[in-house]
Amino acid sequence: MDRRTACITLAALSSLARVPARAQATRIARIAWASISRADPGSPFLQGFRSRFAELGWVEGRNLVLDTWWADGSAERLKELVPQIVASRPDVIVATGRSTVQYFMDANMQVPVAFTFSADVVVANVVKSWSRPGVNRTGVSFFSLELVPKRLALMKELLPSMKRVAIVGWPPHPGELLEVEAAKSATAKLGLLYDYYGVNSASELDAAFEAIALSKADAILAFAGTIAALHADRFAAFAARSRIPTASAWADFAEKGNLMTYGPVLRESFVNLAGIVDRILKGANPADIPVEQPTKLELVINMKTAKLLGLAIPPAIRARIDRVIE
Repeated sequence: MDRRTACITLAALSSLARVPARAQATRIARIAWASISRADPGSPFLQGFRSRFAELGWVEGRNLVLDTWWADGSAERLKELVPQIVASRPDVIVATGRSTVQYFMDANMQVPVAFTFSADVVVANVVKSWSRPGVNRTGVSFFSLELVPKRLALMKELLPSMKRVAIVGWPPHPGELLEVEAAKSATAKLGLLYDYYGVNSASELDAAFEAIALSKADAILAFAGTIAALHADRFAAFAARSRIPTASAWADFAEKGNLMTYGPVLRESFVNLAGIVDRILKGANPADIPVEQPTKLELVINMKTAKLLGLAIPPAIRARIDRVIE
């Protein structure tokens, strides 16, 4: 073999050796978006995640497949979906909400999970620590326990004549007992009476509403979680019928007709979650990625509901409103 032929041969072999690297660089990543919610392709949370992911260079149809799995509000349906999702062999599972995270934990699989969670992730045994999860899971935790007293204080300021508040929670929530204790302490400081209604499923909600009406409650605080998230419209309908103002944590609760919310800007949290998933896809170990918390809080008031209930918003509250729903 002469020198020229040898050089050409070596160049060709070198080119072939680089093909796997190029192929790997353009491989398609697969993400499974899993939610207990009803199917909602236009969800602002999903759209926020998608938008940030695109900014990070992930383009659906080119280097990304994003499969969405919805349980339509059914825990049983969600449980059935888990093995199907795992069998689809995603690179990362995005688990939105406490129930979703728990079912994937129960499945004891090794696929990395990026979650959103509305309780203390260490208390709930989702991770070993906030800074070093130590497991195949990490993500974003929404403020929950810390904001219960603030929501009650805002409600008292908004409704100065309030004497009794009905608190609606979801007993399976891992932080429920701590939230009840926080509410108990806060109501005592505010001079309020409170009644707690633990609603395990949607079928128990009407009975809770009936009991609240009989209790002569002046307002309702729905703890952040599955029941409030999935049935905000039912809370709003009851509030309109009974003329009992209702508050919770996340803005969509107010958007669906309830009076007030105070809590994290969830869309921002899902934008941040996209950054975590990007790091995992690029090789980071979820066990070493700290769990994030929200950086923005918002007070949202539904003015249409306030008018329906005959409520005047005090100037001090008006000055602090971040978003008004007309």
